[in-house]
Amino acid sequence: MRQTLPQRFPPRATPTGAVRARARGFTLLEMLVVLLIAGLLISLASLSLSRNPRTDLNEEAQRLALLFETADDEAQVRARPIAWQPVSGGFRFDVRTGDGWRPLRDDLLGPRGWEGGVTGVSIDYPGGDDDTHANRLVFGTEAVDVPVQVTLYSAVGRATIVGTGSGRFEVR
Repeated sequence: MRQTLPQRFPPRATPTGAVRARARGFTLLEMLVVLLIAGLLISLASLSLSRNPRTDLNEEAQRLALLFETADDEAQVRARPIAWQPVSGGFRFDVRTGDGWRPLRDDLLGPRGWEGGVTGVSIDYPGGDDDTHANRLVFGTEAVDVPVQVTLYSAVGRATIVGTGSGRFEVR
């Protein structure tokens, strides 16, 4: 007869010391993989957070279109013409007084600097015999006015604000 010796551990069982050693922490390789994945996620997030310059230009055009509508309404309320004029590095609104044009100094229609990378502006009154270029846009005291196009230029392109002549302005 064959006699078997008692085994210290049952088959397929692991010593508790080995289980404890394995559960104590991560290996260096596992830590490096986690850091690599975290670095990739952070770099992708920072790339998606950078703004598109064309979007900035369109947002500036939308902001200006809303200011045009406000200035048009303000001219009717004051019963005095208001003019918009691009100046070096920005633009301003002027109101017509008894002794000439005076800059508006309120919070909404006060002088502002360009945003969105605007480098140039053109004001055109299309539809006549020849397209007329102007250096200012005048909002009259009447609700109906002449159609106008204001084009903002930047290094990435251009955005055109179109006034229909009925007090509405839209970006194209």
